[in-house]
Amino acid sequence: MGMVTQEAIDQLQVLMEEVDEPLKKTFKNVHRGYPTETLARFLKAREGNVSKAHSMLVDCLKWRVENDIDGILAKPIVPTDLYRAIRNSQLIGLSGYSREGLPVFAIGIGTFDKASPSASKQCGRHISKCLKVFDMTGLKLSALSQIKLLTIITTIDDLNYPEKTLTYYIVNAPYIFSACWKVVKPLLHERTRRKVQVLPGCGRDDLLKIMDQGSLPHFCRKEGSGSSQRMENSTENCFSLDHPFHQQLYNYIKQQFAIREPVRPIRQGSVHVVLPDSAVEDMEIAKTLESELQKFDYQDEIRGSLDGLKIDHGK
Repeated sequence: MGMVTQEAIDQLQVLMEEVDEPLKKTFKNVHRGYPTETLARFLKAREGNVSKAHSMLVDCLKWRVENDIDGILAKPIVPTDLYRAIRNSQLIGLSGYSREGLPVFAIGIGTFDKASPSASKQCGRHISKCLKVFDMTGLKLSALSQIKLLTIITTIDDLNYPEKTLTYYIVNAPYIFSACWKVVKPLLHERTRRKVQVLPGCGRDDLLKIMDQGSLPHFCRKEGSGSSQRMENSTENCFSLDHPFHQQLYNYIKQQFAIREPVRPIRQGSVHVVLPDSAVEDMEIAKTLESELQKFDYQDEIRGSLDGLKIDHGK
């Protein structure tokens, strides 16, 4: 467990036995039968400091209770067309598993935690981490809203699901990405920087070293494929509702809704989750990226104007 000692885990365990009953209940949904591994994750996220890890974990559990995270997958999104529209606007999917059994999440620029128990069952051992592949196709100023949303989601992940991501892979990065990356990279936490790998092109050859062809996200399967949502076989598009992962997720939500048998109709609409204070602070990363993107946007505008000029060499 690296810097995390068994003594630190034991100390954190004792502190967790003193929390209120609602927090103990939601903690069971967090560790899903693996409390030691979960405590180790939070300790690792806070460099082995028991006090800081305890504070982080308690804040996480309070956030889950206040936002009813344990019941969020029992709230169906109907009609199906609405759910499909959400899937098409938020490009996130599970494309498969690595050879070590880690779930491979694909994210389009421009966590669904149920995968871990499924991966554990499939591999016959506890799986607590995943791989994330970010498709940078279309990275430009118009994609800024997606980048800001991704920043918030990532911050929530770091605070409430620490050390769940083993590696972040960046693929299909356009020419402006390298300049933006140089500016953004120093703003990231050191632990996060160590996890980021920028792969050439669509990343196909590198990713095939750790996963089979069938688990590759659709935008990594050939050069220039990009994150287009229109494919001949939509079941291969891990962003599509027709993909097996999203079909299983949608059916799971409906099953959970039926099991709970609510006493009154559930109001349809958005699910609102309170953002932690540090999510606002981390928006500085998005602001910095916005500034860099604007520079490139401005340069492209100038370049376009120059292209339109006609010079009469006869004068």
